[in-house]
Parts: sequence; C-alpha cells; structure tokens
Amino acid sequence: MSIEIDWFAFVQVFAAALVGALLVVGFYAVGLRLLVRAGRAPVVAPAEFTDAITVISEKDVRRAAKAAEKAARKSPLTDGQKRLALVGAYGSFALCAVAVLAGLALIVMR
Repeated sequence: MSIEIDWFAFVQVFAAALVGALLVVGFYAVGLRLLVRAGRAPVVAPAEFTDAITVISEKDVRRAAKAAEKAARKSPLTDGQKRLALVGAYGSFALCAVAVLAGLALIVMR
C-alpha cells in the first residue's frame, strides 16, 4: 500500500487560496481607504462585555464620532471627488464580495 500525493494539485489549491486571500483583503482595504477619503469614516460603537478588561465609555464614543466629523469637514476634496471616492469604495466592496462568492463557487462546483 503506497500513498501518492498529487503535488501539482496541492500547489494549485495553495495558489488559489493565496490569490483569493490577497484579493479579498486588498479590495476591502482599498474600499475602506476610499470610504474614509469620501468623508464617511466608519465609527462603530463598542460592544459591552461583562468580563471585559477595558470598556469604552459613551464619552469616548462621542469623542471618536466628533473627531470623525471634524476630519470629514477638513477634507480637501471637492463634492464630486468625494462622490467618486464613495462610488469607488462601494465598487471595491462589491469586488470583495464577488471574490468571496467566486471562491465559494469553486468549492461547490468541484
């Protein structure tokens, strides 16, 4: 009884996983960067956990939201450039979703 490994198939799977991960992370990073340039920095309220070491107060959340609004007002971009950056951000997030769905299709169709 001998076990044979198809190394070419292993390299194909490795390359597909590496390219897929780079595409998803890259599109997401570009989308997030364009979203910030468009003046729509995402501010997420922290979740409160009972056993958390550090809990962010409401004052800190308001301070972060105020800083994001101030940064949006100071943006040197025109309204048209902001709109273009926002469209680019949404397009980049859509490409990220397409990359994920393509990966799932590769798994399911095999």
